[in-house]
Amino acid sequence: MKRIFEVQPWDVITHEFNPADKRLQESMTSLGNGYMGMRGFFEEDYSGDTLPGLYLGGVWFPDKTRVGWWKNGYPKYFGKVINAVNFIKMNFIINGDKLDLATDTFSDFTLDLNMKEALLTRSFVVTKAGAKLQFTFERFLSVAQKELSVQRVQVKNVGDTAAELKVVSAIDADVKNEDANYDERFWDVLDVNENSVVAKTVPNNFGTPQFTSAMTMAHVTDLTPAGGKTHDKEAIQCFKKTLAANETATIEKRVIVVTSRDYETQPALTSAMADLAAKVADETYDNLLTAHTAIWAQRWSQSDVKIQGDTEAQQGMRFNLFGLFTTYYGEDARLNFGPKGFTGEKYGGATYWDTEAFCIPVYLGITKPEVTRNLLMYRYKQLDGAYVNAKEQGLKGALYPMVTFNGIECHNEWEITFEEIHRNGDIAFAIYNYTRYTGDKSYVLHEGSKVLTEISRFWADRVHFSERNNQYMLHGVTGPDEYENNVDNNWYTNYLAQWTLKYTLEILQEVDATQAAELQVTDAEKKQWQDIVDRMYLPYDKDLDIFVQHDGFLDKDIQPVSSIPADQLPLNQNWSWDKILRSPYIKQGDVLQGIWDFMDDFTTAEKQHNFDFYEPLTVHESSLSAAIHAVLAADLHYEDKAVELYERTARLDLDNYNNDTDDGLHITAMTGGWIAMVQGFAGMRVHDDGTLSYKPFLPKKWTSYNFRQVFRDRVIEVNVAQDGAEFKLISGEPLTITVDGKAVELA
Repeated sequence: MKRIFEVQPWDVITHEFNPADKRLQESMTSLGNGYMGMRGFFEEDYSGDTLPGLYLGGVWFPDKTRVGWWKNGYPKYFGKVINAVNFIKMNFIINGDKLDLATDTFSDFTLDLNMKEALLTRSFVVTKAGAKLQFTFERFLSVAQKELSVQRVQVKNVGDTAAELKVVSAIDADVKNEDANYDERFWDVLDVNENSVVAKTVPNNFGTPQFTSAMTMAHVTDLTPAGGKTHDKEAIQCFKKTLAANETATIEKRVIVVTSRDYETQPALTSAMADLAAKVADETYDNLLTAHTAIWAQRWSQSDVKIQGDTEAQQGMRFNLFGLFTTYYGEDARLNFGPKGFTGEKYGGATYWDTEAFCIPVYLGITKPEVTRNLLMYRYKQLDGAYVNAKEQGLKGALYPMVTFNGIECHNEWEITFEEIHRNGDIAFAIYNYTRYTGDKSYVLHEGSKVLTEISRFWADRVHFSERNNQYMLHGVTGPDEYENNVDNNWYTNYLAQWTLKYTLEILQEVDATQAAELQVTDAEKKQWQDIVDRMYLPYDKDLDIFVQHDGFLDKDIQPVSSIPADQLPLNQNWSWDKILRSPYIKQGDVLQGIWDFMDDFTTAEKQHNFDFYEPLTVHESSLSAAIHAVLAADLHYEDKAVELYERTARLDLDNYNNDTDDGLHITAMTGGWIAMVQGFAGMRVHDDGTLSYKPFLPKKWTSYNFRQVFRDRVIEVNVAQDGAEFKLISGEPLTITVDGKAVELA
């Protein structure tokens, strides 16, 4: 396996530049602060292959869904994240020639993402136009001031003769998306001057809001100002200096970015922008960086997972956590996770079921419960959109979208939009997961009960009763395994529908009279829901003693993945879609996803039989796949398989396992390292009675691991080494946990 970055515990660093790996480097060195983010593309223009990308949280565009086979109920638009106005742009003119690493001769290249400080640096020595200059770039997106982007560039003349340097710093609104139709642009400039640009997204035909962004730049430098100007959609500031041999020049660029998500009018927007710019104007670069790194230090102190004896595993774990924290840390309840975060355009930057199924289990353990509650409130506030989605399908209740920014479905693949309805159950499961983990019932007995009720009404209308089998069924669905479309009775979907109805009935017994009156669930509804619970069809094969993924699955030509020639993997890049759908190969956990969700509900034999059957058929071509398989493998004491799958999930993007990281990181899959570690190797479980247990083991490759976990107003530290496991209560009230079946008092 080719690696383009060195293996180091806190850094993603390389001393080589290969143009063929440029996009991979950009993805892997992305930055973000929850409010905005950027790929690791160069500040200066690069004439080779590159994917410049700057993205603003919550700013998106409803693009026309271009299909020739429109059907009733099909989404009216495809929501997409749009490339923001380029506010980091800086070009460098050396003795009259513009710097361009695609064509220039350079050496001593270093690209370093310092994950501990969330700081990206780049340096090189370029020989050009008779000069020899050393460039050092630094940049960060402040977590102390979310609207602030900071860059610093130092240029040293390491040649023997003087060199004339000109810097052209800009805010450029002439940007496009790579996935745009017909090269269209998404920003209209409303106002531009020498320091600032105000731009608004172009009108759309779907009644969704237009967004306005305003950006202003200021510079701190020992170069001589050479005038400002505007050009078309661009604000420009120029600086120059003649550098003597061994002389160094420095220029800092500070940009304030604000959007109409926070300010209703353009005057309010520009006024806020000016106030924020003034707030940081007198701060030194070092002070701005110190404030930023102090917050990152606090984050790492409560969430870092330390692995001794395996630097590859350590780097992968921290890269996972870093990617999550640069995307979302809970400060803004209006935002959520996009599967690519701020690192690329794929998946449209929207919210998927990944949040409820994969992100919430991690954030429950590493952040305050308010963060997870915000994610649940995000769905509650979009309930109106879920009503629309169900109505579009001619169904009652609420159907939460597969892909959304505002609650309305905006995905443009029919087998996802219409059929991957298990997402409704995943959202119900997240409510249960939060309640079980935190012990806080205030959400589930109020807002959550409304969500559960409307989801249950959808399930009750979506099932049909088979008179022949005397059971309820769900036909025409797609499970988590998207290599199986339009199937009947997907076990995972049926199981979640049954469980959701059962859980909702339990919660309805606990809500107060006021809430019950608002929900208006009739006795007839409750009776129908209970009947579905009692008579839901769940495919099962007695001979194999497995839950069958869906009707007809066992009629396929069952051959393990090991029988596929290596040059035909990944399947999604080598096989036709038709061939994939006819094959027995599984993209990600499906039956095993359900077993992972409800680990306490299945016997060891059930877990073993299903894992042994399905994992050899799984190609893990979904980024979400390896983590849950790692947990199940660890639970079954399949140590080598658990370690193999941990490495796959923790280093999925660093090692480009699926050959698809060049267009962005798999942010929601970056939960996988923590899940595999804490639920897998440490065997952490939270049970329905609110108790916490562990069954820790240490992989042979490691000498120890350590992590901290938030649980019910407590912080617990877990240390697992070769001589055993140790548990400490760092803060909070005393707690009794279970370790390998024995009660342990933490005080």
